[in-house]
Amino acid sequence: MLAPIDSGLLDRQLTLHPQVALRTEPFGALAYHYGNRKLVFLKHPDIVRVVRSLDGHHTLADTLRACDIDESRWPSFQRALASLTESEMLNEQTPPATVMRLTVPQ
Repeated sequence: MLAPIDSGLLDRQLTLHPQVALRTEPFGALAYHYGNRKLVFLKHPDIVRVVRSLDGHHTLADTLRACDIDESRWPSFQRALASLTESEMLNEQTPPATVMRLTVPQ
């Protein structure tokens, strides 16, 4: 049975964890986390391309579009990237805090 899809993931900004290295392989890539020592197989070149492109986009949906991933395939990418986030291979970027500037009349 497939895990439920986190539909909010498409609106989030994800990045590769700074302690994760990707090594290209014929099947896709190996992702190794030097902090928690987890090893994950990325089994398709498309998922590797998406993971490598995350840092250049504001949302996961933007990344999928930029990588020309057909929308019919987005649910499988959402599940894969949710799993990578749970295993600490990816981080969710929090947007910088909005600073409100108040002007005081003089």
